Amino acid sequence: MRLPDEGRTVTLAGWVQKTRKMGGMTFADIRDRYGITQLVFNEEVDAPLCEKANRLGREYVIRATGTVKKRENKNMNIPTGEIEIIVSELTVLNVSQTPPFTIEDNTDGGDDLRMKYRYLDLRRNAVRANLELRHRMTIEVRRYLDSLGFMEVETPVLISSTPEGARDFVVPSRMNPGQFYALPQSPQTFKQLLMVSGFDRYFQIVKCFRDEDLRADRQPEFTQIDCEMSFVEQEDVLQVFEGMSKHLFETIRGITIREPFTRMTWVDAMKYYGTDKPDIRFGMKFVEPAGILQGHGFSVFDNAACIAGICAEGAAVYTRKQLDELTDFVKRPQIGAKGLVYARVEPDGQVKSSVDKFFSQETLQQLKNAFTAKPGDLILILSGDDAMKTRKQLGELRLEMGARLGLRDKNTFACLWVVDFPLFEWSEDDGRYYAMHHPFTSPKPEDIHLLDSNPGAVRANAYDMVVNGAEVGGGSIRIHDSALQNKMFRLLGFTEAQAQARFGFLMNAFKYGAPPHGGIAYGLDRWVSLFAGLDSIRDCIAFPKNNAGRDVMIDAPSTIDQSQLDELRLSLLPE
Repeated sequence: MRLPDEGRTVTLAGWVQKTRKMGGMTFADIRDRYGITQLVFNEEVDAPLCEKANRLGREYVIRATGTVKKRENKNMNIPTGEIEIIVSELTVLNVSQTPPFTIEDNTDGGDDLRMKYRYLDLRRNAVRANLELRHRMTIEVRRYLDSLGFMEVETPVLISSTPEGARDFVVPSRMNPGQFYALPQSPQTFKQLLMVSGFDRYFQIVKCFRDEDLRADRQPEFTQIDCEMSFVEQEDVLQVFEGMSKHLFETIRGITIREPFTRMTWVDAMKYYGTDKPDIRFGMKFVEPAGILQGHGFSVFDNAACIAGICAEGAAVYTRKQLDELTDFVKRPQIGAKGLVYARVEPDGQVKSSVDKFFSQETLQQLKNAFTAKPGDLILILSGDDAMKTRKQLGELRLEMGARLGLRDKNTFACLWVVDFPLFEWSEDDGRYYAMHHPFTSPKPEDIHLLDSNPGAVRANAYDMVVNGAEVGGGSIRIHDSALQNKMFRLLGFTEAQAQARFGFLMNAFKYGAPPHGGIAYGLDRWVSLFAGLDSIRDCIAFPKNNAGRDVMIDAPSTIDQSQLDELRLSLLPE
């Protein structure tokens, strides 16, 4: 109800947010999915009804009938704040115990408590709004893809276990003793089979499962916007799904993006940002000044395989305490740097560094010029024995400085395609190559000849979409030729028998006219959390797991009865 409804008789049903007694008047806020409305009870008009209202507790389920009236003391913080309901009839549909935390935007419940009582947490406006946002995004995804001729097809949830990637969740089969299904990490092979079947534009908003360690942006079960197209090259896929992303920004956030998304090779992303998902809302590109800094007697630099730094504009005002905090930050075990060198550009243009005794002002001026630093800027430098590791450490420092300087505003978005990933990554521990994405990713056509002579130099026909430093989607052009797919399996260490046993169905399908095809999968949970400005994906999932992979509300996973184990012919090893 709103002000134009004044004078109408209405009936509302919902939960009691709170009650207030002021003299002979009682006020109760009723909350439902659509908001909060103030109910008014007047002791002089109806004393028994007012007494009934005085007995209402938080979260009581009620139904109230009354007349819409303009409020004298308006509350413009809520949509219904200009009106109230003068109640003539009140029914208590159910009473409630006092909830274990306040069901308000700023609740006093911690994460664990809210997860245990998730059905109460979902009553809060903030959490409900996240699920409404998720709903609107799925509607817009379906609308956009349907307009381009994509067809939504459901793929199986019980499949066979696949190698590579994360661990599978496995499901024992009662009817096939000793054999197991796996829950899909993605519908990858099935969507490729749909391309072979002639469904040239497929999508699915699908549950996927990975038995891996959890982080803020991971859950054991998550939702993908999974898509595939036939008769396409990389550019076709990027254009379609850049369009979908722009559609979501416009319809969900009201942000119109006209310019093309930035594109960056994986090599450049790692060289200039130390990560394959750089946050390009701000600068601080890496500079590697080894030619300036080596050979001056400072052994930390002279013996380093890599010296790299960033320039933080306006940060020369940092105190010694703040610089010590940055040093401690890069020394954290999860980052692993041994130390930090800094250089301030003073107002007169002179450079003062933490290692002044090793370098002349002339050398420091060269350093300033290499970083195009201005008076008031702060140069931060790391070095190490391993170039990749040093750049990753500097990448973490860059993000920390971006946050400290207010350059990572959650209402500002920067979209990026990262392309030309390596096809393989080498494992020293296993002495073999692994697929950087998955075994079905096609090499760049111009690099296929390197598969025999230099597999590590082969680039993948793959692409990731990155928004604000978070990977929201990734995909590739797939291998559609049986001979090339067999070669890929051999390079990944599969024998012919192993490849046939695990992927024979796909290889056989390719023999019957597989079209060129490629696709992409977006993490719906990540998209929603990004648009909602959340640090974790949990609050945009109705019933998430905690950091240990447990659902503390229903106490899952849990043990099962011995009779079930016997029926499945399973026995448990003692811990």
